[in-house]
Amino acid sequence: MSSDEEQLFGIDKLNIVRSQIPAATHVDYSARVQTVEASANPRFHALLSAFEARTGCPVVVNTSSMLCEPIVCTPEDAYRCFMRTEMDFLAIGNFLLDKRRQPEW
Repeated sequence: MSSDEEQLFGIDKLNIVRSQIPAATHVDYSARVQTVEASANPRFHALLSAFEARTGCPVVVNTSSMLCEPIVCTPEDAYRCFMRTEMDFLAIGNFLLDKRRQPEW
C-alpha cells in the first residue's frame, strides 16, 4: 500500500485493489482459499479447469449466496438472489447462467 492508503481506516480500505482477485482478498490481504481435487469432485474440477483455460484465472468466487435473505434453499431462491445482486454468473447443477443473457429482472 502507498503511505496514503496505509492511513485509511475501516470501509475506506475496501476500495484498495489488494490482489488480482480483489473479491476474494480480505482487507488484511488474507483469503479463505479452498481447493478442489479432480478425484473428489470431477465435475466442479472440470468447470474450474475450463474457466482457467478461457480466462487465464484458475479461481472462482463462491459467494455461498450470503447476500440474500432469507437463506437460499432452492434453485428458484438462488436465481432470485443471482438476479438481485452484482453476481455475473450462477453455476447450478449442469447449468451456467450468464446474467447478461437473462430476461430483464
